[in-house]
Order: sequence, then C-alpha cells, then structure tokens
Amino acid sequence: MTDQNFPSTEQFDVVVIGGGPAGLSAATQLKRQGVANVIVLEREPDAGGIPRHCGHFGFGMREFKRILTGPQYAAKLVKEALRAGVAIHTSTTVVEANEHGTLRVATKQGVRKINARRIIYATGIRETPRSARLISGCRPLGVMNTGALQSMIYLKNRKPFKHPVIVGTELVSFSAIMTCRHANIKPVAMIDELPHVTARWPSSLFPRLVGVPLHLETRLVRIIGEKQVSAVVVENAEGQRRELKCDGIILTGKFTPEASLGRSGHLAVDPATGGPVVDQYGRCSDPVYFATGNVLRPVETAGWCWNEGRQTASWVKDDLAGKLSGSEAHLRIGIKSPVIKYVVPQQISVPDLSTGMENLQLRFMQRARGELIARNASGDFMKWQLRVAPERRVLIPISDLGLTAQTHIQNNNDEIELCFKQSPQ
Repeated sequence: MTDQNFPSTEQFDVVVIGGGPAGLSAATQLKRQGVANVIVLEREPDAGGIPRHCGHFGFGMREFKRILTGPQYAAKLVKEALRAGVAIHTSTTVVEANEHGTLRVATKQGVRKINARRIIYATGIRETPRSARLISGCRPLGVMNTGALQSMIYLKNRKPFKHPVIVGTELVSFSAIMTCRHANIKPVAMIDELPHVTARWPSSLFPRLVGVPLHLETRLVRIIGEKQVSAVVVENAEGQRRELKCDGIILTGKFTPEASLGRSGHLAVDPATGGPVVDQYGRCSDPVYFATGNVLRPVETAGWCWNEGRQTASWVKDDLAGKLSGSEAHLRIGIKSPVIKYVVPQQISVPDLSTGMENLQLRFMQRARGELIARNASGDFMKWQLRVAPERRVLIPISDLGLTAQTHIQNNNDEIELCFKQSPQ
C-alpha cells in the first residue's frame, strides 16, 4: 500500500526521493534485482508524478506496449512498484539532505531522521512561473501553469476560465490545448516569442486544426484585469502592440529541474541545467547520491525518464555491491559555446568507461547548422556535423570521444570542451 505509517527503522538500503516515472521505475528495478530495503518518498498525496493529471492519451508505449492516458499510466507504475515490494510513502517531504546519506523527513507522524546507503533524486521538473518570466501588469486570478490547469481540471473537476491565452509552443503547450478541449475551454490564441514552433512538426498544425490562432514572434508584455484576467497586451517582432481579450493565461514550458533540495544542501549544481552535476552513472558530487529523470535536465518525456530510472537502478545496485568505478577521478565535460544550452553528464568517471550512460545528452539554444567540436588541452580531437533546434535532444556517443582509462588516469581531472562552429546559412 501507499501512504502507510512510516517504518520505525532508521536505516535503508536505498531511498528514492520522488514518486514519478523515474523514481518508481528505479525503485521497482532495484527490488527486482534483489535490493532488500527500498522506499519511495513522495510529497504529493498520490504517487505517479505529472502524468497523474495529464488526462489525454500518449503514455505507456515504451514501458507497457499500450497507449494509456496519464492517470492510467501513473496507476500502472504504482501498481508495478507495489507488486515488486516497494514501500511508497506519500504526503512525505524530505526537508533536509545531508552528507553520509542522512535525511530529515516530514511525515504525517512528525519529523524523522533516517539514513540510507544510497539515495536517488527523482524529483522531476516544474514550469517557470510568472514571477520568473518578468511579466508586468496586474495580478488577477486566472494566471497559471499547465500543471496547475491539469490538476484543477482532471483532479478537482474545476474550470478556471473559458477563453485563455496559451503562452509557449513546447510539447506541454499542446497538452494544454488538449486539456482545454477536454473541459470545453476555448483558447483565444497561442503565442510564442520564437519565429517557429518549439515542438516537433506536425505539432504546428494542431492549433489551427482545432481553431486556436497561432501567433509566432509574439510576446506577452502585460496582463490586464482586477479580480480576473480581462485582457493581455502582446507585442510582435516589429514592436507593434495590441490587446487580446481573454479571461485567463496558461504559461507553458520553460521547465527547470525541481532541485531545490540539492541546491540548499551540499551537492554541486550545474548552472546550465539547474540540476545536480552527475557522472555517467547519474552519480552526484556526493557519491551516496544519484539523480535520474527530469531533475537532470529539462525536459524529457515520461517514457524517457522511466527508462533512465531503470538504468540508474542497475548502477546503484552495482555501486552497493562495490562494482562501480570510483568517483574520485573524473574528466569534466565543459561547454564553450553560447549556442549549446547544456550537456549531461557533466563529467566522466574513470577508470571504468565500459558502463554507464552511452551518450552525452545536449540541448541547443537556437536553430543552427555546423560542427560540434570536442577539444582538450592538446587541441580539437573530434568533430560532428549537426543540424540542431531548440529543445531537441542531441545524443553524442561517449565512445566517439575515444576515451581510454590509461590516458585519463594520467590526466586526472582534465576537461573536454564542447564548442559549436556554425556554418553560414
């Protein structure tokens, strides 16, 4: 069962923080691989993560070979974890994470101090709120992120507005349209500052097919309204402003990892991703801690995070058995280009280079075509021809770097720089 009384024991083999797709799959895999004492801590009343309030289809093909709605998918993940013997504790918040695997946990029975041999961060992501987007104007009701909208409609059966403006064109933005259609809400427009839709084609066709005007190179500059949103002011690429009548605003995307627990603690945080610095095993700067899923970087699909959780579980199991290479010697992966948004992992642990993540995961800031260059102290040693776009996953096989244990033990803590040389358009 979930939401059971917290166990009296203070020592665990693995504590997973976060009960979304990554956390649940990691815990399930650990139990199936024979790790005895595994628990999942979830601060929400129910486990399952963001998919719990995504009432549309599109989940489950990678994991269950079936197309499921978000709630069906979340329920199946929880069922699989419980069947494997995972203890899931909901309404449980980790308020402090310290060295040596010590956690301070707020439960329904009070605040507890527990210890774990290994801890897995799987706390996911959150959308950027209005305050961080620096949107001026009044502060009326009706301004929310996609997650809040979906929770309100699918979980609470409430309809916050009738005619909102959707801000953003990421994949989650189109999820917002489907959520609106489910509740008979009719958006008056979808806008984005970029000259193109961020999500992959043919997503750009969907707004028009369902009667939602799409305005690119258009930004939200001001919100109008006293008690409830009554209009917004938008500005196009030429600086021309106009007013759109609406009664709500859905701020979509611009995700950031939910890594506040790590940032307020002792773990190294990567300023590019906003998540913890990890090596190819998902191991953090404190080797007791691992990270998996969208806390590593914004943003991947539920299926991708589920698979990462399974992989991380295998590495944690090997680490518990003393089979993982040490974390003391590592090769840093740095970014030396304004076009590159981030890279994961940010370091490669040596001497064992045969296991762990197969690829460097990169994202880029803009559409571009050119050469990705790997450079070390001796100069450029590897190049890849790429055509990239914002929020597109780019995978570079780590094996392409030609790393050898012998070479990099001798050059411990060297750095590989990733640069991008754009070709003329």
